[in-house]
Amino acid sequence: MLRLAAGGGAAGALLAACGEPQVVTVERVVTVQVPAPALPKGTLTVYSGRSESLVDPILTQFGDISGVDVQVKYAGTPAMAATLLEEGERSPADVFYAQDPGGLGAVQEMLAPLPEHILNRVPAWARHTEGRWVGISGRARTVVYNTDALSEDDLPDDMFGFTDPRWKGRIGWAPPNGSFLAMVTGMRFLWGEARTEEWLTGIRGNEPIEYPKNTPQVAAAAAGEIDVGFVNHYYLHRFLSVEGEAFPARNYHVRGGGPGAMVMVSGAGVLSTAQNPEAAQALLAFLLSVIGQRYFVSTTFEYPLAPEISAHPGVTPLDAIERPQITPADLTDLVGTQDLLRRLDILP
Repeated sequence: MLRLAAGGGAAGALLAACGEPQVVTVERVVTVQVPAPALPKGTLTVYSGRSESLVDPILTQFGDISGVDVQVKYAGTPAMAATLLEEGERSPADVFYAQDPGGLGAVQEMLAPLPEHILNRVPAWARHTEGRWVGISGRARTVVYNTDALSEDDLPDDMFGFTDPRWKGRIGWAPPNGSFLAMVTGMRFLWGEARTEEWLTGIRGNEPIEYPKNTPQVAAAAAGEIDVGFVNHYYLHRFLSVEGEAFPARNYHVRGGGPGAMVMVSGAGVLSTAQNPEAAQALLAFLLSVIGQRYFVSTTFEYPLAPEISAHPGVTPLDAIERPQITPADLTDLVGTQDLLRRLDILP
């Protein structure tokens, strides 16, 4: 077998991620170095609906390795999707990196089909059915709770239990957050509009404290400002990595399953109007490479989507969560969810 290698180290990993393995079979076994395909060049503009604190280090690493000038614009996923729709074909964006499938679904007609070597890095459930975007990492919805005030036995079997009046004044939530919107979209799919509206009305009647995003909810739960918050799983683990096991908050994956136990993907796509599509595809390949996936496991504590990478040992295994039967395609009606929340005066 004659095996063609593109080099080693981080640059080699990026090159390997950017294209198909180069292997030719002949009568004898020998390994030789051959010229590698050129690294992408130029400027890459990324519209990120993921927070800067979570993804800036890995985007910076891609720029350092590749030499591409990576320019990132940060905002919430719903706001970034709205910006893309407003800009249309005039958008300077090459890549849209979204917190959830809802944001990607809102702009999917603006995204170009991705090559199979990128799409095939993840399972079928974690990518767009027509290949317009690909999942980068997995995130589980969960309930963070104050361990000084509660144990898991004190928590209801499913999310509807939090509409009980005994939770009045004890709940935190973040209605503008993309992951919260995705969860409500999942409720609409699994429960229907009427029961979802009943849940939202019941929670609002319990006078929840509103937060702008997930991180302050976890901090508030630990401080006793709230007893429970509706968040994604990995925020707690970021606190635990700094504060240690004495940090007085933990995650509860609702034992009865349903939309409160959803596992969602963050994902990214390349704009059909991208000025630098080669660098855009190289970025997605890099995020799904061993380097990228290990970053999400070890630094952000998210679930890897590449099959050869294991989740962080401190994170609840996916097979221990009573996940509902729901796909990313079922979470794309972001507009319908926002309309419902506005009608109930939960969003402005």
